[in-house]
Amino acid sequence: MDSHPESPIAPPPEAPREPILTLPPALTAYIVLIAVIHLRVLLPPELENWTIDVFGFIPKRYDSTLLDVTFPGGDGAKVWTFVTYSLLHANLTHIGFNVLWLLPFGSALARRFGAVRFFVFMAVTAAAGALAHLLTHEHAIAPMIGASASVSGTMAAAIRFAFVRGSFLSFSRGDADAAARVPALSLSRALRNGRVLAFLAIWFGVNIVFGVGSLAIGGDNVSVAWQAHIGGFLAGLVLFSLFDPVPRARDDAADASSVDQSGRV
Repeated sequence: MDSHPESPIAPPPEAPREPILTLPPALTAYIVLIAVIHLRVLLPPELENWTIDVFGFIPKRYDSTLLDVTFPGGDGAKVWTFVTYSLLHANLTHIGFNVLWLLPFGSALARRFGAVRFFVFMAVTAAAGALAHLLTHEHAIAPMIGASASVSGTMAAAIRFAFVRGSFLSFSRGDADAAARVPALSLSRALRNGRVLAFLAIWFGVNIVFGVGSLAIGGDNVSVAWQAHIGGFLAGLVLFSLFDPVPRARDDAADASSVDQSGRV
């Protein structure tokens, strides 16, 4: 009987690894919405200015002292501008700067929260940023625009889980979905984590430099509303647990999971 050599068995193909940085649908929709709204720059100047007056956040709307100024939008604008200002931007550089920070932090948060939670979170952190701006610019007549407060909120929320083993800023991470679903640290545990504290120090330091130095982004002499950044950041850090659908690990388990295989935290 003839014998035939056995055919080599090919190893099973590896499952494709999804890149850690991909855009979930909710974040894609958010960025597209900002881009479409920015087409307002194609409007005649008087109509574009009217759009900013109606949808931008103007602290003077809530001030009955000093100058008697009437803004378009009426009483309704006192409500919706707490959120709508965040969808307006000064220029493409302003949009690009915010999108750049949304790519890692917003992607992880949108995957973790899902679309509805993500959009509500962005609105809540925008409102928190507007409130912080109002408290520190009580009589300001210049409108504030931009998504930076919400972007700051996503950064703050994401660091509650970003450094946990397997997440997107850890030394040992999984694919995009797995990285976004690791159990988060409690607020108290996060504030005792060395990498979280280092991130906080750098973030607040940069914003203080922007505030003290009155630096501008985009070359149009548009000042940075750094108080709004801080308001959105603090809201994202503190309110994260109200939105988070992933069960939180016990403190002892969180301690173990926050250290990667090389022993670094």
